[in-house]
Amino acid sequence: MGKLTLVITPDNLYNSLVINSSTTPVSRADEYRIPREKMVERLRDHYKIVDGRVLAAMNSVQRHRLVPEALKAQAYKDNALPIASGQTISQPFIVAKMTELLELKGTEKVLEIGAGSGYQTAVLATLARKVFSVERMPNLAKEAETHLRQLGYRNFSMKTADGTEGWEVYAPYDGILVAAGSPGIPEPLVLQLKIGGKLVIPIGKDQKTQTLYRITRTYTGHEYERFGPCAFVPLFGSFAWPQQNK
Repeated sequence: MGKLTLVITPDNLYNSLVINSSTTPVSRADEYRIPREKMVERLRDHYKIVDGRVLAAMNSVQRHRLVPEALKAQAYKDNALPIASGQTISQPFIVAKMTELLELKGTEKVLEIGAGSGYQTAVLATLARKVFSVERMPNLAKEAETHLRQLGYRNFSMKTADGTEGWEVYAPYDGILVAAGSPGIPEPLVLQLKIGGKLVIPIGKDQKTQTLYRITRTYTGHEYERFGPCAFVPLFGSFAWPQQNK
């Protein structure tokens, strides 16, 4: 497949950023194009997201098609949005920041824990070779997969399971992204990283004390980096918060 060159705005914000069209569905013109471009401008200018591939991916993924119908008008605002089962679709900045921390180049195999609406999955699928997504809620997993297939994404697999256990059959991974807050680092996830692989995860005893971490696996152990406060719904599972029974 060839390359698709995207000039994002008339002001040439990103100087013809390139995304591999073999993994990125071509977005049709839509009425949300301008709000989406303004969202990306804010990610670059206010939040200082510098990875051009991440900015281009955020511009190409149609977030309004991965949120509840009643919330489409708010799809590109600077905040998280509620979805089914008491879950949320993360603030665009958090999606962009966590994705940027993985430092994806396009050849990676990525594990996502917590698919939610499928928005983060779509961003990862735009930037990585293959995404494996684990969602503990069957209704969310089914709906997210349906919407992603309808949007043309093919380079992902999804299953319903305890995300804190990872997806060992396809390990090791170049990157792992956890879209829920954990009280600590789930051991199976770090064990499923390649040497040099990165795990991005919110950690804290509650939403008010969560910090975004990047853990890089090395030959001798792990390196830990902090990237400021964040607020996520709890990560339930065998290696995080005790599973809720509803």
